[in-house]
Amino acid sequence: MTETDLTIRELRQRFAAKTLSPLEYWLALERHIEAWEPSICALYAYDPEAARRQAQASTDRWMNGETLGILDGIPTTLKELIATKGQPVPLGTKAVELTPAVEDAPAAARLREDGAVIFAKTTCPDYGMLSSGLSSFHHLSRNPWNTSQNPGGSSAGASAAAAAGYGPLHIGTDIGGSVRLPAGWTGVFGFKPSHGRIPVDPYYVGRCAGPMTRTVDDAAFGMATLSRPDWRDGTSLPPNDLDWTDLDIDVRGLKIGLMLDAGCGLAVDEEVLGAVEAAARRFEQAGAIVIPVKPVLTRAMLDGLDSFWRARFWGDIETLSEERRDSILPYIHEWAKGGAHVSGVDAVRGFNQTIEMRKTCGRLFTQVDAVLSPTNPIVSYPAEWASPTNDPALPFEHICFTVPWNMSEQPASSINCGFSKSGMPIGLQIVGPRFDDMRVLRLSKAFEDWTGGVTSWPKPPVR
Repeated sequence: MTETDLTIRELRQRFAAKTLSPLEYWLALERHIEAWEPSICALYAYDPEAARRQAQASTDRWMNGETLGILDGIPTTLKELIATKGQPVPLGTKAVELTPAVEDAPAAARLREDGAVIFAKTTCPDYGMLSSGLSSFHHLSRNPWNTSQNPGGSSAGASAAAAAGYGPLHIGTDIGGSVRLPAGWTGVFGFKPSHGRIPVDPYYVGRCAGPMTRTVDDAAFGMATLSRPDWRDGTSLPPNDLDWTDLDIDVRGLKIGLMLDAGCGLAVDEEVLGAVEAAARRFEQAGAIVIPVKPVLTRAMLDGLDSFWRARFWGDIETLSEERRDSILPYIHEWAKGGAHVSGVDAVRGFNQTIEMRKTCGRLFTQVDAVLSPTNPIVSYPAEWASPTNDPALPFEHICFTVPWNMSEQPASSINCGFSKSGMPIGLQIVGPRFDDMRVLRLSKAFEDWTGGVTSWPKPPVR
């Protein structure tokens, strides 16, 4: 393990013992980022000078015993869609005017309150509407395990930064799988909490923010800060007294559903099936009762959501000038144009399919305590593709395991459960009951402990 691989817990111990300062750690991390960034292009608005100032201020606080919170001195990134005061929010597209944000979004505000070192934003595709590192505004973001491959998205840069070791904590957003999908494809841990657990602004149906980290413990530390309420999100949950770092669990007797068929979408690769089935056996060996369960998603639900999202997005961009609309990534522009022909009645019918998802997810959780499934149906796809199908007529065939849990507002994680023959990571999704975020984190930590987690991370390219 190198100095830049330290976890949040280890960093806090070193800072407290004064064997490592936040500034010393940041300077080591800065060199590490310099080695990686030309190859993976994970960052936007990277500001090492501001990071040095923040790290020095944190060093002074640790020396004087006056730290602000549990993340004081911890380098952190935020997905570009999460506003930070004074910086533009391009939304991953050339179509947006670069106007500085007037205030921090909730996640950014909580991190600053606790003294985290916010050193960069991370890249995303246009409007966060792709599971890809492809953008009309940002450089193409790539997967650190193999730079010819896609990191997924829309939290593309966050997943690449986490896998490449740009510090222990990266915050993404997720409306259909945008934390879990890229986490699965890059081998990191991604956690989408219950809806409202981490306040977001702007709010949207199914939209959550969540940590992307190399370990479950690091995500738990992040949750302790990020889960504080914020009035700007009308769905923000009340203050909690959860001990986010209490991750012990006894799985004996838990009834866990194993979902290997998403109900529609891309067929699951054999290597993915094998890795997820092996993960399920680990839970059985620990005493859980694993039972096969049927899909919660149907083709009608997915197509309805597609129609609703197209109509909603076309409504967002139809007032743009033709020049600005034409600057949007062609794949997304082509997909969005379909929304111009969706009637108001059909848009409502499409939205109603999110209610059907909520019903089927709720029904399943009357029978089980948790659900295991693949995160992603396929192992990988080329970095230059806009999506795993690369077809705007079939844009959401890869989100069928993840999107239902956004609409049902349930917590879900992705954790690495193995590697393909080609050396690419495979993600296991763990889903829990609504509001029981701790169950998902604890089951994830148990699995990480049984398997040892990812023991060898990608190495910086030789330059």
